[in-house]
This record gives sequence, structure tokens and C-alpha cells, in this order.
Amino acid sequence: MKVLIGLGGMLLLALLIAPWLQKTLPSAWNPFAPLNVTDAPGWITRYKLKRLQADPDACMAALQRAREGGYIRFSRVGSVEGNCPLAGPVRVQGFGEVSLSSSFLASCPLALSTTLFIAQDAKPLAAAELGSPLVRVDHVGSYACRNIYHRAKGRLSEHATADALDVTGFRLKDGRQITVQKAWQQRPESHWLRQVFQRSCAWYGNSLGPDYNRAHATHFHLGMRGFGVCR
Repeated sequence: MKVLIGLGGMLLLALLIAPWLQKTLPSAWNPFAPLNVTDAPGWITRYKLKRLQADPDACMAALQRAREGGYIRFSRVGSVEGNCPLAGPVRVQGFGEVSLSSSFLASCPLALSTTLFIAQDAKPLAAAELGSPLVRVDHVGSYACRNIYHRAKGRLSEHATADALDVTGFRLKDGRQITVQKAWQQRPESHWLRQVFQRSCAWYGNSLGPDYNRAHATHFHLGMRGFGVCR
């Protein structure tokens, strides 16, 4: 009985202080506030990203705010039918002044997480550590109706739901091209590349790189499943 009373009291307290938290806490520290692209990484931001996966309208509202702020360029597309249907995906065309090797189809959560990753980590790290702005992200796609590792049998890959992006490299304004395959072990870009990969873990459910297995030797797999898996 005491335990039940204690839990009830905690719930009542949470309900009472929720309005105060919404008015006084900065967005990045407020679990009740809508997600903003400028919210710093941390467990609260990660919780918000996870929550948006189950709330398509709130996710799209956050993505619209990011577009209005100039952080992402995208268009909405119709639902995709077939063996791997998609409801309400978007086609991402770039992240502000950062272009892409090609546009890609993404779920709203993937598009939003990638916006945060580029805006808060990849771009500032390139300018600060490599001395040249990031101008392009190279990738080999997101949506693909297939099983994991292209196996004939097994569970569907995250790519089948447009919930993962495979990034192969980055290009800088000074002309440098940094690929995962060549630069992962090569100085000085390898230090920057490893930092970028490590930072990605704050924004995705799982980040898999060359140290995970041979299948990821050429790219970063950035996916939405899980909760902070970083390998």
C-alpha cells in the first residue's frame, strides 16, 4: 500500500510541475517541449527523437521547423506501395548549404536525426578541425526493399522502411574528399572521421561503422532501430 501511495504521489507531483517545466526550462532540457534542431545531444533529446517515431504529425512539424530555419531541404512524397510500403516519407535534397551525392527517400525520423547530425556535428567539426567547410555528403542510399545483409531469408533491413542511411564519405570546400573506406585508418582525416562517427551515435538508434564488421568497411550505417547502439 505504501508503495502504491508513493507512486501515486510521484505521478501527482509530475503532473503538477509539468506546466512549470514547460514555461521555465530551455527546450533542450525540457522533455515536454517540442524538439528543435538546436537542442543539444543528451538523453532528453534522444527521448524526444524516440517519441517522434510514434507521432508522425509531431515529427513532421519538427521537420518543417528545421526547414524554415534553413537546416534541411526536402519535399513530401506520396505513400509508397508494394512489399515494403512507406507512409508519408520525404525526399531529402540537402542540409542547408550542404549538398548530397543524390537525394534520398527517408522516414521523417531519419530525416530529422540526420539534420541534427549534420548541423551539430559534421559541419562544425569540419570547419574547426579540417579548416574547410563541409559542402557535400556522399551516400549509397536509404530505401531498399530487402532483408538484412541482402539475405534470402531473415528479418527486413532498416532500409526497407527508409529508416537508415549509408554514408560513404564527405567533401570539403577546398576539394578534399574524405571516404570511409580510405580515411578510416589514414591520418589526419581519420581522427576527424572517427569523431564524426562517434558523434552520430547521439542522434541515431544505431550507428555501425568499419570496426563493426567487414560488411561496413566502406560506409557508416546510420539507422533508427535501437537506442544508442554505437559500434
